Amino acid sequence: MSTTRACPPPDGPGPEAGDAASAGSPAPAEAARRLRLVGVGGAVPLSRDFTRQALYDWGWLPAVSADHRAAAEDVLLVVSELVTNACLHADGPEELCVSRTGKVLRLEVSDLGSGSPAPRTPHRAGRPGGHGMFIVQRLCLGWGVVRRSDGVGKTVWAELAGPS
Repeated sequence: MSTTRACPPPDGPGPEAGDAASAGSPAPAEAARRLRLVGVGGAVPLSRDFTRQALYDWGWLPAVSADHRAAAEDVLLVVSELVTNACLHADGPEELCVSRTGKVLRLEVSDLGSGSPAPRTPHRAGRPGGHGMFIVQRLCLGWGVVRRSDGVGKTVWAELAGPS
């Protein structure tokens, strides 16, 4: 696992709390983007679309090779898994933060849940469900959980390598 770092504040104005659908695409120079997800229906596809737009703006898409396409697909799969976990196990996500530093992309999903995500042990490939954090663990450079100082909620983060 890599070191814990908070998502840096966005370089410009982000979407308002109740305005996730109009998040739009900030200027390409931004290194971090936030999407509020409180009370939003369809949080998983919305989060994927938001992340996909960031990948386009940051030059990861359109993919110029199979490696680039695989890297982008990995990012979108991890976003889906983290947001789905927040929906299923933590009464829904509060916010998605997507940030980049060089060739590393960091995803953070914040929620009010008290549980701790963990890969199912032992992993049983033939059984339905419970594969999300196993997938995250396999695709990412590192991942972890940061608890809020007030004890309510957490942020689950994951870092992925950019295309080579």
